[in-house]
Amino acid sequence: TQGPRFFGFVVGGSLPAATAADWLVSAWDQNAGLYVLSPLVSVVEEAAAGWLKELAGLPAGWSTGFVTGCQAANFTALATARHHVLAQAGWDVEARGLFGAPEPHVVCSDESHYTIFNALKLLGLGAERVTRVAADGQGRMRADALASVLDAIDGPTIVCAQAGNVNTGAFDPIDDIASLTSVRGAWLHVDGAFGLWAAVSPARAHLVRGVARADSVATDAHKWLNVPYDSGVVCTAHPSAHRRAMTLGAAYIVESDKERDPHEFVPEESRRGRAVPIYAALRTMGRRGFGELVERCCVLASRLADRLRADARLEVLNEVVLNQVLVRVRSADADAATRAMIERLQQEGTCWASGTTWHGMAALRLSVSNHSTREEDIDRTANAIDRCV
Repeated sequence: TQGPRFFGFVVGGSLPAATAADWLVSAWDQNAGLYVLSPLVSVVEEAAAGWLKELAGLPAGWSTGFVTGCQAANFTALATARHHVLAQAGWDVEARGLFGAPEPHVVCSDESHYTIFNALKLLGLGAERVTRVAADGQGRMRADALASVLDAIDGPTIVCAQAGNVNTGAFDPIDDIASLTSVRGAWLHVDGAFGLWAAVSPARAHLVRGVARADSVATDAHKWLNVPYDSGVVCTAHPSAHRRAMTLGAAYIVESDKERDPHEFVPEESRRGRAVPIYAALRTMGRRGFGELVERCCVLASRLADRLRADARLEVLNEVVLNQVLVRVRSADADAATRAMIERLQQEGTCWASGTTWHGMAALRLSVSNHSTREEDIDRTANAIDRCV
């Protein structure tokens, strides 16, 4: 998946500096749970967290945890949300559990990523007891539909929005959603696995307008930041709730009363220094380099979509606003023809991309996320798709 023509799922490559930093992390073999066990990683986490928040447009005072990926980041954020909304209702969920607790309402989009529902399942909030909000034709949550949902419920409430639909790349109207949740005192969580980093592209930053008004944000670093697996980040506007949701002390744990103990912001105790490759990637690229990487991927995705639209046998299904392209074969049996094209493409070997089902339609999904992808890779991929139709 390191190659410039791997477009499956949303998988980044790994920058050389980030790979080398990851080797160092393995060579050092330090447990990055406590400051006393790895002062270096604790300090690096603080530096990397500051840079990430600045790049994403998040306030400097937000708390940050470095986790395995966006699944763990969503879990951590929603655990923090559970703590916060129930504490406001007078209930200590960490001490007393959910038995007898005020019932928290969870509101998601019809297009929310499955990791949101998996996190809700693990947290005892239920994957199927959520209230779903209608989305538009590109997968964006409809703010008017959300307003109607919020008007009909009362009590502790968590709303999950999305920055970057995994199929179309579309963004929920975060600023409008934040206006609704702030009036009602609901927690707003934003799943920004890859889409959060539209913030670093001047041409795309408007897509995440309002994200700083959220209560928590989850993202991946092993996608667009192009660091080695596994690497995710969670940030919250409520550091005390974040810490309380993740931490339970023990007599034998030597904690620092002055320095940052990383385990206080993540589910794990024993953990590797995931922030070190992130630090190396950001230190190498800087704001300009990261912005150029994101914008280049988006421009290349548009180039690919334009090439595919030029073939009358193909239909591009989405508005290409970011780095995702959905394409389908025009045919009397379009699903079968599209799946056959995908199988031939994966066997042909020029590139690799994954299939999906979008609004009941089979489609080829191409995600341009690798730092090494260039125009010639896009053109070779378009030619390969043409041959495989």
